[in-house]
Amino acid sequence: MMVATPALAGSVAAEAPAPAEAAEPAAEPASDIVVTGTRIVKDGFAAPTPVAVLSSADIKAQAPANLSNFVNQLPAVTQGSTSANSSGSLSNGLAGINSVNLRGLGASRTLVLVDGQRSVSSATNGVVDVNTVPQDLVERVEVVTGGASAQYGSDAVGGVVNFILNKKYKGFKLTADQGITTYGDGRNYRLSGSAGFSLLDDRMHVLLNAEYAKQDGVATIARSWNNNGYFMIANPNTAAGQPSWINGAGIGPSGYTAGGLITGTTLSSASGLVGKYFMAPGQLGTLNFGAKSNSGYMVGGDYQTTLAGHVGTNSLMPDEARFSAFGRVGYDLTSRIEVFAQFGWNRYIGESYYQQTPSTGVTIAGDNAYLQSLYPTVAAALGNSQANKITIGTSNAGYPVPGSHNTRDVYRYVVGTKGKFDALGREWNFDAYFQHGETKSHEQLINTWQTQRMALAQDAVFAPAGNALGVAAGTIVCRSSLTNPSDGCVPINRLGTSGPSAAGLNYIYGNQPWRDQTLKQDVAAASLSGDLFKLPGGSAAIALGGEWRRESVSGYVPDEFQPLKNTVNGTSTARWLYGNYLPNTGAYTVKEGFVEIDLPVLPGVNLNAAARGTDYSTSGSVLTYKGGATWQVNSSIKLRGTYSRDIRAPNLSELFAAPTARTNTVVLTKDFAGITGVTAGSTGFVESTIGNVNLKPEKANTWTMGAVLTPSFIPGFTASFDYYDINIKDSIGSITSQNTVDFCNQGQTAYCSNVVFNGTTLQSIVIQPFNFASQHAKGFDIDASYRTMLSKISANLPGTLTIRGTTTHYIANVVDNKIFPVDYAGVNGGSLSGSNSSPSWVYRISAFYEVGAANINLVYRGFSDGVYGNDYIECNGSCPTVSNLNQYRTINNNKIKGTSYLDASVQFKIKSERVKDMSLTFVVNNLLDKDPVLVGNGPTGNNVPAYAQTNRSIYDVMGRTFRISAKIGF
Repeated sequence: MMVATPALAGSVAAEAPAPAEAAEPAAEPASDIVVTGTRIVKDGFAAPTPVAVLSSADIKAQAPANLSNFVNQLPAVTQGSTSANSSGSLSNGLAGINSVNLRGLGASRTLVLVDGQRSVSSATNGVVDVNTVPQDLVERVEVVTGGASAQYGSDAVGGVVNFILNKKYKGFKLTADQGITTYGDGRNYRLSGSAGFSLLDDRMHVLLNAEYAKQDGVATIARSWNNNGYFMIANPNTAAGQPSWINGAGIGPSGYTAGGLITGTTLSSASGLVGKYFMAPGQLGTLNFGAKSNSGYMVGGDYQTTLAGHVGTNSLMPDEARFSAFGRVGYDLTSRIEVFAQFGWNRYIGESYYQQTPSTGVTIAGDNAYLQSLYPTVAAALGNSQANKITIGTSNAGYPVPGSHNTRDVYRYVVGTKGKFDALGREWNFDAYFQHGETKSHEQLINTWQTQRMALAQDAVFAPAGNALGVAAGTIVCRSSLTNPSDGCVPINRLGTSGPSAAGLNYIYGNQPWRDQTLKQDVAAASLSGDLFKLPGGSAAIALGGEWRRESVSGYVPDEFQPLKNTVNGTSTARWLYGNYLPNTGAYTVKEGFVEIDLPVLPGVNLNAAARGTDYSTSGSVLTYKGGATWQVNSSIKLRGTYSRDIRAPNLSELFAAPTARTNTVVLTKDFAGITGVTAGSTGFVESTIGNVNLKPEKANTWTMGAVLTPSFIPGFTASFDYYDINIKDSIGSITSQNTVDFCNQGQTAYCSNVVFNGTTLQSIVIQPFNFASQHAKGFDIDASYRTMLSKISANLPGTLTIRGTTTHYIANVVDNKIFPVDYAGVNGGSLSGSNSSPSWVYRISAFYEVGAANINLVYRGFSDGVYGNDYIECNGSCPTVSNLNQYRTINNNKIKGTSYLDASVQFKIKSERVKDMSLTFVVNNLLDKDPVLVGNGPTGNNVPAYAQTNRSIYDVMGRTFRISAKIGF
């Protein structure tokens, strides 16, 4: 839905999408309009690309805790990263980032701009944290739901989100928000102050903003819906005709308990210990296993016992704080030329928790001191001997929960000039700027143990008399210290629920892993636009410009926190339970030039074309282009359409990811790839994972077609329909080692260079991203609104009513990794679906009533029923035999219910002679307090009790929330 800018510059009611001619006039309408869908600067110009516009009034009506909460409600936005669903991202730098994902193509294929300018990314995957934008200075948000690489460059495949700031704001305003859930947790606060004033006879304008926001964390265990053991697991019933996978409630782990489950023993006479679990000192329980699955889970039995101490330790909402400052100074050199300087800073401090990590295969000897002193019957069954051992699985319930403390500072400096000048008998608009941006992040892990220290500490024994340590006989010590007294080892207890000693924890944790990383972005850009000549429909216009950009990443990780490298075969061994960071280092530059023309060939008929040439230092040159047309058939109907070639360049992570290595196995065929003497069968090798500097940009062919209806016989009504089709080629992705050797053996030589033999012996395989996949997405958007004064219906009815409905139908979103294609449209699943999935239908309907000094806003939003996967086969009792269980899983239930939510807000404008703008807004989201639909994650994703058993990217996991916002302006 296209909304012309003047309709949003003044006091337009929230949710009103009517075009300028149907809206109230702006208080200070601009003479030249730039809409994100084009680089043409021309009053009244309507780009052929669909553009949705959200005004500051829309944001104010809902008083969101942060901008991303608001933008992510758009039906065209799905599965973006939020503070809630990124809280488990301990080692990839994504914790706390709020990104935008248009069309379900992935956040890295959505370009985020601030005033039409790029902003430095917040992580190496290229995403921009939306919350780095000063919320109270946002004048409007323009969302282009179509390809725009020809106008704006790389990443604009799914579209563009452009945050336009009110750079001419005058006055002083304070905003204070506070929110809480109906359960009394999840408190959040936001305080913002803005000031705008002019100096030097109005030639200089100064704009300032500062903001502080705080969010209290909530653990997943705080919600009762997450405590009934809802998972997807391999079916314990392996009889013919049964589904290979099942999902449902009453499921729990089968390999561990809170205090340790005995899963094996080396002494056959002690086999009766298997199935016993450690409780409080001296107490043992016997686990009822129920129906065991080969995936480490069981149905029924004592599933609540195995869940205890482990479920819900992950953060449903992380504990976080944000600080930001913004400043802009503009100076009018003349009445037509401005120079400006701008600064922005945003600090994120977040603390999130992953899970209480279960440990399986933990070996405890019969002479273990804690076993003998706390559980003597078990030690006696093992003969109190080092030679006889038990194996246990434990969820480590007595240990502090691992997590991370993240600090991320984003700096953005911009200097530039913009204005107009006359040349060749015409007026020209120009814009030039230089930007330097930096993101400095520090990731500090919490409660992450050093694996080697844990192995030594858990092997605790009683010191014998005359020991080398010089301690009293019977003192509990590490076995290793008896032969190496200087190793500093402190014994630790892995048994029962009483937990380890503080000294033991201090030893296994030691100095916790951390890393520093800096991302830098430098941009120099200039553009020029103006009219060319007259055509029957008006003046032809042109925009042209160039851009230079440099992106880089550098980092530092102390050697002690990096993986331990084997100098013989190049493999790496993890030293820590989490982290094991490696620093990323690399840079690339981009040079670009673009041109765009607008040709009003006939009255009501406009042709638009754009082209951009781009040269990457890493991959060479690429051309993007776009053509579009609009036809104003009559005063009520406008048709529009576009076709474009768009790109996404590889990000810093894909290009320069630091190498890691491990041992693995693959199956080779005889005389593999023509190498005579290679033996068929499974063989071991060293697997290395690394970035790929030879990656090329992804290419997407996009076309859209639509119509805008503004029927004159229904004043105040506007509707639009837009269809899109996005076909991405050379999509960047990685495949497994087995796939690598299979593709090589099939003659795909690009993969053979990553398979290294020493004679006839497989030595190593390199896993790195390639341009090998494809993705094809299509669907349509419908946007309709009706705005009327109720007095037109009845003279006694006061006020103005605006009703708006938007919906997106995701018809298909097929990702083809050349192994088997998967359609993610209509997938409501959790960890299996990733960022590509989206419900089939997503909708949002709002009713905004404005009467006197009060506004009432109701929002009904939701999405349709979906499935776990379009490649699943739902069956019960008569399932087909499937040769490829990874591609076509049979499952007992492939359905996931959709849901809907009702939000309400009331805003009161308070009149005062001393202030020009004062209001109170009360907001209730998820008014009916709907719990999320339970989703059984797995079998390849986060199928662990610590995670919320739903898809928290689309379902509301917090429940009913209350929020109050107070604003005062002078």
